[in-house]
Amino acid sequence: MSEGEDEITRVFKVRRTVLQMLKDRGYNIEESDIELKREDFVQNFCKAMNKVNKEALFVTTDKGPNPDDKIYVFYPEGPKVGVPIIKKDVVMKMRDDKVNRGIIVVPQPITGAAKNAIIELNKILTIEVFEEAELVTNITEHKLINKYYVLDNQAKKELLQKYTVQDTQLPRILVSDPVARYYGLKRGQVVKIRRSDATSLDYYTYRYAV
Repeated sequence: MSEGEDEITRVFKVRRTVLQMLKDRGYNIEESDIELKREDFVQNFCKAMNKVNKEALFVTTDKGPNPDDKIYVFYPEGPKVGVPIIKKDVVMKMRDDKVNRGIIVVPQPITGAAKNAIIELNKILTIEVFEEAELVTNITEHKLINKYYVLDNQAKKELLQKYTVQDTQLPRILVSDPVARYYGLKRGQVVKIRRSDATSLDYYTYRYAV
């Protein structure tokens, strides 16, 4: 397999995982888009000379009941993404379109300065960064990974009232945990986890994101 074909296969898998991730977060994603065949991916998203057109991979979608709850997914060109690309290609578009949540998918780790910029930007926006290597396979499809459900504010309130506990008394999950990142967990949120025991009976546990 040539270098160009290898890149196409990698990005094809990454795109599929990103769409699955968005769907699992409650965003409107068509199943047919997730199940797109590789040959159709090449036709839709690849330029001449076996190169992926990253700009064409851009995703915009929202959550059904609230069309204002939008998210953008960016695939910047180039192996190394720094501050200029983040500010010009990502932040400006999000601000112009009044979109507060975005995901940046990069082939290599972003620069140290870019990481610091993201930390500052996340005081007013929510921008997540994933490396392609993290998305080639969908971590939630592993048989040992349980099903996660992020509780909204009302469901969280009802849970805490039911068990007469504070959220901080619940077992914790780090927002840096790979599965927590997949679901876009923020500090303070509670996630409901469906598990199965040896008899294949389902039961639920809860985690507080820190």
